[in-house]
Formats: sequence, C-alpha cells, structure tokens
Amino acid sequence: MDVMMSTSHAINLDQGEAVHRCDPLIAVLVPCFNEEATIGKVVAGFRAALPTAIVYVYDNNSTDRTAEMARAAGAVVCRETRPGKGHVVRRMFSDLEADVYVLVDGDSTYDAPSAGLMIARLLQDQLDMVVAARVPQEAAAYRPGHQLGNQLLTRFFISAFKAPFTDVLSGYRVFSRRFVKSFPVLSGGFEIETELTVHALELEMATTEIATPYYARPDGSTSKLSTWQDGFRILCTILNLYRTERPMPFFSALAMALSIAAIGFAIPVFVTYIQEGSVPRIPTAILSTGLMLLASLCGTCGLILDMVTRARRETKFLAYLAQRAPTLHWDRRNT
Repeated sequence: MDVMMSTSHAINLDQGEAVHRCDPLIAVLVPCFNEEATIGKVVAGFRAALPTAIVYVYDNNSTDRTAEMARAAGAVVCRETRPGKGHVVRRMFSDLEADVYVLVDGDSTYDAPSAGLMIARLLQDQLDMVVAARVPQEAAAYRPGHQLGNQLLTRFFISAFKAPFTDVLSGYRVFSRRFVKSFPVLSGGFEIETELTVHALELEMATTEIATPYYARPDGSTSKLSTWQDGFRILCTILNLYRTERPMPFFSALAMALSIAAIGFAIPVFVTYIQEGSVPRIPTAILSTGLMLLASLCGTCGLILDMVTRARRETKFLAYLAQRAPTLHWDRRNT
C-alpha cells in the first residue's frame, strides 16, 4: 500500500474553519559505527522506499569513511561521540522532530522496502511501535551463536514480561512520535532494543510485529555485536528492567527464597530445643533469624518500590499523552 498521501484541505465542521492537512513527516534514523561498506546502500534503499522521508545517519566515532559515504548517498550526517548504540538512540530521539520514526541498523541486513508496510500499519491502526520480526533469507544471515543467544534471551524475556513478540532484539522498528518523546533512554549499548520493548509493554501501548526479510552482511562488513559480552549485558538489562518495572514479584520471590532458607535452618534448632531444652546451635539460630529479617525487608522493599514504579509509570504516561496520536492526516499549523 502506498503510505504517502497527497496534500489536501478539509473543513473542520465543529469549529467551522479550514484545517490544513499534509503528509506525515518521516525520519529514518540510522546509528552507525564503521559501516563504510554498507551505509551507502542503506541510505539509497530507504530514500527509494520512502521518497519523502529524511534519512539521518549518526556517526558514532567511525574510523573509516562511513560519514563521507552516507553524505554522498544523500543522508543528513550527524555525530555522537559517546560510544554505544544506546547513546546514539538517545541523541536521535532528543534532537529530531518527526511524526513517524524508522530506526534501522546501517549494516544492510534489513529490508528497506518493508518500511512502507510497517509505516502503513502504524498509521492505519494508530499504533505506537511496529517491530520487524527477522526472517533469515540465507544461512549466513545469523551466526550460530547470535541465533541461539537471540532465541534464549527472547524466550526469557517473553516469560518474564509476558511479551507478545517473537523477536525482541530486532533493530528495525517504526515508532510514533508519542513513543519517542516519552521514552527515557537509560541503556548505552545494544541492550537498547530490550528497553524499547519494555517501554511499550509498561505503558500498554498499541504495538504489532511484522515478518520482514533478514539478509547476511555483505562482503567487507563485520558485525560489531559480541555474542558473549553483549549477550550478557542484554541478560543483565532484562533482569534489571524486571527488578525496576516488576518490583513486587521480584522482591516477593527473593523474600520467599530467604524465608524457605531461614525455616530450613531453624527446624533443627527447634527440634533440638524441644528434645533437650537448650539451643546449642547459636550461630545457626542467628543465621536463621537474620535470613528471616532479610526476607521481611525484601517484602517491604517490594511494596515501597511497587508504589514508586506506579508513580514513574504515571509520569511517563502523561508525557506519552502530551504528544499527538499517529494518524493518516496531520495538522501542523500549531507544531
């Protein structure tokens, strides 16, 4: 479906005045680090797929000709000096103004023509995020370690957050303005995709997932993702997000584990006391008491942090509501 709509004029019957409506402003965001071999193709592909969009390439301290190649292909090139994809996304979301945002990696593995379908779905259904679920088109698209890690982390994430996604680590997404402007970027690296997904789940945003082709990196291009290091960081991010966004079940589980351990240590002490009338295992009794006190503290922390999390969620939701909803028609007179 053709996403772009011709400029038109309509009459607002409630106010009895003319309202100017025009195409949504689309920004394609491409974070890059040493992608000289692919960035030109990526920029050209998205300029062809979305002729009215502006392609922004944010160079993250590249040591090759990434910026030069992106500029030659017609992109607006900016620079972010803090290393890490999360820092680049934070800068993009803060600096750029648009109605629809397309976030994609600069490695030429994602399918540019799919952007039109994703944007059409976002606008027609008034969604806040559309995730491109990767469908490998060739065996080399996924390295064995990356594929296994992606599957394990995705399954763990789905079980922890009850997420309706099959590819939570996809780097190809389309966002509404209200998603972008209400999203507090906290992570600094490749774990940003996890954080984006959790933000949508926490505010119960309207989202969907669309299967899109996923290709292998072309010759001369190398992945910046470390299977073990970045996989561990993503796992830690999932655990931290679960602790901060789901404090009650997290600390309740911890309190339950400590309580079971405390009871386990206390049973022999009570048995000995009943049989002999004394408590010879003083260290065990102290340990059991300490574990039970820790369990009580964990339960209390869970209750307090749950209230704090609710307040934070309300603040983010107010920031979310302050932005206009995605729609096929836009009135930019007051923007």
